[in-house]
Amino acid sequence: MRRHRGAQESLLSVVLISESLVVFLGGLVVFGLRVLPDGIDDWWAIVAGAVLAVVTVGLAGLVRHRWAVVAGAVLQGVIALGAFLVPALLIAAVVFGAMYVYATIKGGALDERNAALAAQAETNGD
Repeated sequence: MRRHRGAQESLLSVVLISESLVVFLGGLVVFGLRVLPDGIDDWWAIVAGAVLAVVTVGLAGLVRHRWAVVAGAVLQGVIALGAFLVPALLIAAVVFGAMYVYATIKGGALDERNAALAAQAETNGD
């Protein structure tokens, strides 16, 4: 039997999985534009994009834990740092950051509402 996933966990997972693709593609953009500082080989951009994508997918599977939700928020800031290399990456960082915040707040509110409705149904004998 599958474990019950709340709205917050489901929404955060969707945001993080979607973001993982964008993060990897962002690494390819940094590689293609060759904007890394002198002395750093361009292929490190692909490695960084791949590592961030894997971390993002890993966090998507762990958002049932409070620490993973916080780590996901920190990851949003790390991803936004890519804007120092390619300013257009800030657009993606802001969009996904906003979706992450919305999923955290609205998902938590939905979970609280569903728990209250379940408790009410329990006391009514439904």
